[in-house]
Amino acid sequence: MRESREEGAGAMPVPELRETDEGLALVADGMELRGDFSRMLPRLRADRLGRELLVRAARVKGADAPTVFDATAGLGEDSLLLAAAGFEVTLCEHDFTIAALLRDAMARAAEIPKLADAVGRMRVLEADSLEVLPSLVRAPDVVYLDPMFPARTKSAAVKKKFQLLHRLEPPCEDAEALLRAAVGAGPRKVVIKRPVKGPLLAGIKPSYSLAGKAVRYDVIVPVR
Repeated sequence: MRESREEGAGAMPVPELRETDEGLALVADGMELRGDFSRMLPRLRADRLGRELLVRAARVKGADAPTVFDATAGLGEDSLLLAAAGFEVTLCEHDFTIAALLRDAMARAAEIPKLADAVGRMRVLEADSLEVLPSLVRAPDVVYLDPMFPARTKSAAVKKKFQLLHRLEPPCEDAEALLRAAVGAGPRKVVIKRPVKGPLLAGIKPSYSLAGKAVRYDVIVPVR
């Protein structure tokens, strides 16, 4: 468990992990965050899953069991969508606390019949993607990047879970290195999650994009 620390009257306490009746939770300032894949069930229905923009963006022609390397796993909800769609997903998360929340959420989801198959296609790797991607022995079909949306200037506009996550893991500062590592791993495509009107990651123009009301998926198809 992480201990809260105070560094003066204005310092924010560090979120700490607590075991609760509902599972492992991250707690600070009256806020509580835990992974909960069960709330994703409506999006996993067969009549909806195929219409998910992320699933459409990640599709790979001719692959019976396509593989995804999620380089910025976080709480794993996007990876769950892909796993439910039949992808084998490696979730890479370098922060110990977030990785612990993710593993706990997966363990609880594995006990739910409607989630068990999808969770069985997910594997957590606690490591830095910038170190792992260049060392992959076999190239994944897809590398997925969600380097977090930049924090808005008004904190009230930021969802509670991002307030807590940003204290542990701020939005990606070296987008160019992350994208370079993703392309260098040799995937058939790199899928990047962005705010719908947000800038291109590292200023690199995608091969094509799929956009919804709130988010956009930029897809880079490396030249082979």
